[in-house]
Amino acid sequence: MTKDTKPLIRQLAKVRFGLRLRLARENLQLSQELLAEKAGLHRTYIGQVERGERNISIDNMEKLAAAVGLEVWDMLRPE
Repeated sequence: MTKDTKPLIRQLAKVRFGLRLRLARENLQLSQELLAEKAGLHRTYIGQVERGERNISIDNMEKLAAAVGLEVWDMLRPE
């Protein structure tokens, strides 16, 4: 690697999704508990997703994206 070549550092999809979920939830002024209720999931699961600790299924991604009014693809797109 030359000094002009920088390594490609990509954020994990689960981390990117979790960060965007947290931002969307906070912008809507929703608690994790209320978001969990809207999505039909458990509150502790929401926290784990927001921290990028869970390998989240696409089904749960869809539930959470819908609960905050966003599309899954938009929550996963690279910066």
